[in-house]
Amino acid sequence: MATQRVFVANRGEIALRIIDACDRLGFETVLGVSAADRDSLSARRAGRVVTLGGPRAAESYLNVPAVVHAAVATGCTAVHPGYGFLAEREDFARLCAENGLVFVGPRPEQLQALGDKISARRLAEAVGVPVSPGGPTTTAADALALARRIGFPVLVKAAFGGGGRGMKQVHDETGLVAAWELASSEAAASFGDGTVFIERFVQSAKHVEVQILGDAHGNRIHLAERECSLQYRYQKIIEEAPCVALSDEARRRLHGYALRIADALDYVSLGTVEFLVDVERGDICFLEVNPRVQVEHPVTEAITGVDLVREQLLVAFGEPLRLRQDDVRVDGHAVELRLTAQDPGHGLRPSPGRLTHWRPSPVGGVRWDTHMYEGYLFPPYYDALMAKIIAHGPDREAALARARAAIAGLQVQGCTTNQSLLRELLDTPEIIHDTVTTRWLEDRFAEEMQA
Repeated sequence: MATQRVFVANRGEIALRIIDACDRLGFETVLGVSAADRDSLSARRAGRVVTLGGPRAAESYLNVPAVVHAAVATGCTAVHPGYGFLAEREDFARLCAENGLVFVGPRPEQLQALGDKISARRLAEAVGVPVSPGGPTTTAADALALARRIGFPVLVKAAFGGGGRGMKQVHDETGLVAAWELASSEAAASFGDGTVFIERFVQSAKHVEVQILGDAHGNRIHLAERECSLQYRYQKIIEEAPCVALSDEARRRLHGYALRIADALDYVSLGTVEFLVDVERGDICFLEVNPRVQVEHPVTEAITGVDLVREQLLVAFGEPLRLRQDDVRVDGHAVELRLTAQDPGHGLRPSPGRLTHWRPSPVGGVRWDTHMYEGYLFPPYYDALMAKIIAHGPDREAALARARAAIAGLQVQGCTTNQSLLRELLDTPEIIHDTVTTRWLEDRFAEEMQA
């Protein structure tokens, strides 16, 4: 393959991760940064740096014309959007193609199909993948009638977007109309479209997702599953792979469902098919497909030995998959901790500031994906993620032990972080014995994590 030049349209640890994968492939890199990220670690590592605009995301990382112009002007052959920002924007993918740039991700029509969660639900149903009872609503009265029919509790969810915005849990009729109106307003403000839908809420469920990878030659595989049940306000905090709570039969069903959806889409690139699993009853419900690299992809890399970002880049340039399904092997267990600049004593309120001390702990079997360094000024404009701490071991107990040692040994000053929360979580019986469900963290820490 000829030498490629990749424009990295993101920041933080994922920008570093993409630059590292490009370096190992012999690709050149150009990094687009905001005014606040000119002195970032990724800016120091990239082959070339271009300032996109002001410090706020709308002025820089979300400025589609600026990103495309910078990529073309610097002679790039491709754009890697990472996750967040422009990663799932169908219009951005189309504009890249129109300007001769390879978009490192799914095709625009696939992004369009998956960007609408109502359409994604219909696709799942069409190929025989179970979904939670529910459907679209156009008025609050429609929502109330549907909720009565399927039964409470229910979730009101934005049809476009994610990250917990435009999502409300409702336990009875009295709060439904207000929740529907609020969710619709939030969705319109955050995603430019106020369409919402209703689905029955699965109360005692684990959040399990299957990693898929496809190429432009019709080859598609899965790379096992991850469990992401430990969440606060729909934001994941600890992830692990594989999901040890699944029976062998449930695991086969999940993998099969994920590939069924991938085949129906003729899916190209990395993707994640997400499900809710009631492990006691064996029920499985499709949630959505995230058509990009995930924050938690390193736990899958740890147990499979596959460099997912490298494979994503090669597929984008038209290379066939080098792996077949029989080549994918699961080795041991991995746990990822998300260290954030947030105050757990105040509802995980953001806590930006200058890092006066930063010393990751040198624990064996632990990988640190981070853009932190001593003296770094953590900006207030973006996501609070500071580092991903990935512990790998021969089994879950060993992986958890290494994660405990890593987070306990971390020395960080200058920003309030969630380090104390992570340490506490890893010592709780529910996590040790893997009985956590998606609501557990908010219920367990409700009082001490009030904003």
